[in-house]
Amino acid sequence: MRLVFMGTPHFATPLLGELFRRKHDVAAVYTQPPRPAGRGMGPKKSPVQLLAESLGLPVFSPRNLRNEAEAAAFAALKPDVAVVAAYGLLLPRAFLETPRFGCLNLHGSLLPRWRGAAPVQRAVMAGDAETGVGVMQMEEGLDTGPVACEARLLIGPDTTAGEVYEALAEAGARLMADALETLERGQLRFAPQSAEGVTYAQKIEKAEARIDWRRPAQELHNLVRGLNPAPGAFFEADLGAGAERIKVLQTHVEEAWGEAGVALDDAGLVGCGSGALRLLRVQRAGKGPMDFAEFARGCKVARGTRLGV
Repeated sequence: MRLVFMGTPHFATPLLGELFRRKHDVAAVYTQPPRPAGRGMGPKKSPVQLLAESLGLPVFSPRNLRNEAEAAAFAALKPDVAVVAAYGLLLPRAFLETPRFGCLNLHGSLLPRWRGAAPVQRAVMAGDAETGVGVMQMEEGLDTGPVACEARLLIGPDTTAGEVYEALAEAGARLMADALETLERGQLRFAPQSAEGVTYAQKIEKAEARIDWRRPAQELHNLVRGLNPAPGAFFEADLGAGAERIKVLQTHVEEAWGEAGVALDDAGLVGCGSGALRLLRVQRAGKGPMDFAEFARGCKVARGTRLGV
């Protein structure tokens, strides 16, 4: 099929690679424009753009789609279908109505749960035991369209958002590629989403990443998992060299009790609103990830140390 691919982060790259491998006619790849990143804050191309260029595919990176010139450029590609995966821009009606078979979105949740921008992170942060990925017909509403097929994934009690992303990206690539073959045969069927169980996965705000030790330990464990690898849950404390931000990468919930935000032993156990959280892996500013034992050798965290609030 002749298609236009629209995606930006690593989540979308397995799908683009699979479509190319199955010899679809990829007329163009749309992705977010390069953004300042790194120490020098130079422009950094998206993972999708880097892959598309390596495959010799034409790349478009408009900052917005809401003008006639962009709609005309898209229409001139004459796509049978547009395939969208974490693109980052809402598609105006002119885009939705241009392809012969419409626009299909690969969404990282079991709709209607977790419609919106951060479905994987929100699922892990909420402690969901299961999630998935689905192929949805796009409408003007936010992830409201009918769903053709899904692949389900169990979320373990210590699974991180990064691990879920990787699994869903691989499963979703196969799911969407198979769906396109079914569509080409005229056999792809869509079912409307349930009106019950709708939840929204709002974009992660920076303030959410700060650990509030007054919350239950299980909630904080889920927060750490859901924000790993990015943006990373953190606390701030003075551990001998002034206020320092410590990113928390891995934790374990334990049945212990003590003052919230205070170290209960010398090995990373911290009191919470209920229960306690064992810090297993952390990262200091400007340093790489490290086990708590290594961290404690250079930054003393003895019983009674306060690690923020």
